[in-house]
Amino acid sequence: MEEIKTRFAPSPTGYIHIGNVRSAIYPYLIARQTGGKFILRIEDTDRARYVDGATELIEDALKWLGLEWDEGPIVGGPNEPYFQSEREDLYIEWAKKLINAGRAYLDETAPEIVDQYRKEDSEKKIPFLYRNHRPDTADLSPEETLARWKKGIPLRFKADPKNYEWTDEVMGEMHTGPEVCDDIILIKKDGLPTYNFAHNVDDAEMNVTHIARGVEYLSSMPNYLALYEALGLNRPKFLSLPHILAPQGNKKLGKRDGAKSVTEYRDDGVLPEAMLNYLACLGWNDGTEKEIYTKDELIKAFSIDRIQNSGARFDEVKIYWYNGQWIRKIADEQGMEALYPRTNGFWPEVAKNEPEDYKLRVLSIIYDRLKTLSDLKTMTDYFFVDPEVKPEMILENKFLKKLSETELIELLTMTIERLNDVKDWSEDGLQNELNELLAKSGKKPAEYFSLIRLAVSFAPFSPALHQTLSVLGSEKVLARLNATRTALSNN
Repeated sequence: MEEIKTRFAPSPTGYIHIGNVRSAIYPYLIARQTGGKFILRIEDTDRARYVDGATELIEDALKWLGLEWDEGPIVGGPNEPYFQSEREDLYIEWAKKLINAGRAYLDETAPEIVDQYRKEDSEKKIPFLYRNHRPDTADLSPEETLARWKKGIPLRFKADPKNYEWTDEVMGEMHTGPEVCDDIILIKKDGLPTYNFAHNVDDAEMNVTHIARGVEYLSSMPNYLALYEALGLNRPKFLSLPHILAPQGNKKLGKRDGAKSVTEYRDDGVLPEAMLNYLACLGWNDGTEKEIYTKDELIKAFSIDRIQNSGARFDEVKIYWYNGQWIRKIADEQGMEALYPRTNGFWPEVAKNEPEDYKLRVLSIIYDRLKTLSDLKTMTDYFFVDPEVKPEMILENKFLKKLSETELIELLTMTIERLNDVKDWSEDGLQNELNELLAKSGKKPAEYFSLIRLAVSFAPFSPALHQTLSVLGSEKVLARLNATRTALSNN
């Protein structure tokens, strides 16, 4: 059987977008599922849009997501180099094949003349097709064309307008008429190929069997098919991936719609498992209600025929939902020791010099409340430094505002006196003490426990009270209860 080979071929023109990454995930899953090869190829022939460092961002994002490539930059492979800018001689050789077949011509037409052609066609109310304005050089023989061709002279494809039919693995049976076939540029003035030419050559050279790319390329398919035909190439399988839509569902997702780059989500504390899971399911499902998949489960479950043929709305809230699920999954299934190393760099500055075993204890009682690892910065301060005492937080609390300051002080005094004598400062021991204090107080759980929780943390929310007290330790707890009582007395 033919070896399955897929590829991800991004352009290094900036940050790596959510949509770019999904275009890598599906071909990766296809290759892994079939025991095939996944290729990374950098399509960097558009030098005007090239951004320094963008290739490293692409590589970094793929590594982070666990999308290892079998051929490409860093790892090498039988089809080196994997940067299009370094494959110039190869494209020239393939272009010469088209010249010898009478399917390519030199074109030195100035841009302003091309603009004039467009204007004339517009005035005539007819579609602009360059093949209707071919220069005299289009009639040169292959020998004359090769003799005159040099760097600085663009080369165009000579279209043979006809009907085309093809199967798109996602969109189904497709067909177009001759009116969409045109003379596209093959080699630019700078000697580098256009995307339209280079990617076809590279896919052929690298024996790519499945091409997955955005649905926006569908309109160019007739020209791609014409090139396959002119070069005598077999067609690979085509997968046109629908757009990821803006949250409103009315347009393709763009930078202005709030979506961050993949690396920004990573820096915000999103786990790679969660991002991979979310993007794989953004436009695909296996027909079940299952939502949480490991990479291995995705490889096993993935099928091309379950890719939806309509756009999928981007939902950042859903990313954070997945992330919370994955934080809990790792902690519950692999243990806190597996989750803790991932928190490096996400703790508040005040935790910098705290012992790891203490931070591990804090993580163990707060992990199930995290949406991102960045939440550690705002949710754990009070475990490492005494919070500012804010009596107003207690006096304005919805459960406590009906209690007088005298009642609040009495409750705190009762608690201090009881906890001062506690010998078993474990979670279970403290839960028993709190239950007895609650019964003695005569208050509702929401009232009594809210008071103690605020008095020791002054945070909007915190883990279960008995766990919080246990981790903080008796010395910190009693000191904070006393400080709060004093502040209320002096209020």
